[in-house]
Amino acid sequence: MKQTVLLSTLVGGLALTACTSLTPPVKPTDRLVEAPKQAGDSYYVTASAAVDARRLEQKIASAKNVILFIGDGMGISTLTAGRIYAGQKKGLDGESYKLTIEQMSHLALSKTYAHDGQIADSASTATAIVTGAKVNMRTLGLTKEAPFGRCENSKGHEATTLFELAEKAGLATGVVSTARITHATPASTYAKSASRNWENDTELGGEESAGCKDIAAQLIDWPAGDGFEVVFGGGRQNFMTSEQKDPEYEKKSGRRKDGRDLISEWTSKSDAHTFIWDQAGFDATDFASDAKVLGLFEPSHMQFELDRSKDKAGEPSLADLTKAAITRVSQNDKGYVLMVEGGRVDHGHHANNAKRALEDVDALDNAVKAALDMTNDEETLILVTADHSHVFVIAGYSARNNPILGKSATGIGTYNKAADGKPYTTLGYWNGPGSVCTEKDGQMTCLRPDISKVDTEADNYLQQSLLPMSSETHGGEDVAIFASGPGSELVNGVMEENEIFHVLAKSLGLTE
Repeated sequence: MKQTVLLSTLVGGLALTACTSLTPPVKPTDRLVEAPKQAGDSYYVTASAAVDARRLEQKIASAKNVILFIGDGMGISTLTAGRIYAGQKKGLDGESYKLTIEQMSHLALSKTYAHDGQIADSASTATAIVTGAKVNMRTLGLTKEAPFGRCENSKGHEATTLFELAEKAGLATGVVSTARITHATPASTYAKSASRNWENDTELGGEESAGCKDIAAQLIDWPAGDGFEVVFGGGRQNFMTSEQKDPEYEKKSGRRKDGRDLISEWTSKSDAHTFIWDQAGFDATDFASDAKVLGLFEPSHMQFELDRSKDKAGEPSLADLTKAAITRVSQNDKGYVLMVEGGRVDHGHHANNAKRALEDVDALDNAVKAALDMTNDEETLILVTADHSHVFVIAGYSARNNPILGKSATGIGTYNKAADGKPYTTLGYWNGPGSVCTEKDGQMTCLRPDISKVDTEADNYLQQSLLPMSSETHGGEDVAIFASGPGSELVNGVMEENEIFHVLAKSLGLTE
């Protein structure tokens, strides 16, 4: 039987109400204004000046709250395909369908390169978004002076995150992800790590002797304010010892070797600190309370939405997690800062599995809709973006309403064909595990399979790619930023990714 740590006040299911407030928005002068540690960083200074210039051009309202949505890997082609997929799934015209995200009032493009990378990873891009400075690839919460993987060289180069500024000012904070909560994007909110890979103590490789701490431990030991009000994601294994059996999967256990039971450490902080790990525990928790909720719903990443929706016992949807998180952080009258990541869009693409990626785009869109419905657009700034793109393309000359996951066709049963005489799908990848190239006896052969009789709309179908790789790579083109609410006017044109921090922090009045 599943065991769940519950609060004394229980509710059945998610009986949540809109968290709009009739109180006037908090003015920036009402908040503690602080210069982050990285305030002298060249990237920080340039981005701050760019946002200030836009602020001078128009009167910008102040935000009481911020919700930052990140679709991990949700590039422009992913948004287009996701729009068509969501529309067709609803039986509508996919091409003219509009995602909720696309209906937000302000739009810009974001340049996603890292300090040392033309095409970036999620650690460097997420850190840019939450600190206002571009940093080195695969590092978290450190300025560009800190090299990857060098614990001893990271000391003194820590950056202050938006969430730490919010905690110091007395705001509520929360982080939600469908990835491991120690994974790059959610970890950017609290971790200072020379390697994004140091998720538990066994990954440190001796760096603990130089004073570095693993990412899971940093979450539990996070010294900012009174800590997160709500943390939702996957990654139980990084918080449990190797002697502890997973509560859901009897053949799995924790990964920690240092003997620290981080979940128990969380719940022992106070009577308000609670831990949940399944749908039953989620349904039984009163989020309209003073609870400090740690929810870890899988040993590793949470399920793809495509698989979660088929698992009746399963785990909460991203929309439900978002509703619960907003309900909890809204208990703070001073305001809140919340990150919500659709982390598995990225993982679907890495596998060349477009269907799972696009299903998770739809799940993120539903979460954005839930947030817009629950908040007051006169006091809550909602910003949606991607950390980077993928090498994902929409190609051919398909007829209107052709299934987006199908073979390119000009009419019913009339497939478009490549020069090899074989049909191809509308969606494809430049590289990845779906490569048409195979190696045998040291010889590489590139011969595209005939997919005439293959169901390309099947859950596990991998779109064809060219270059053979075990995991498809990120793409380097700009991604979109969408925003609504007070401060959203600052989102326009072509922006540096690290300007997003300054839009959020200045709108909240947390930095000068």
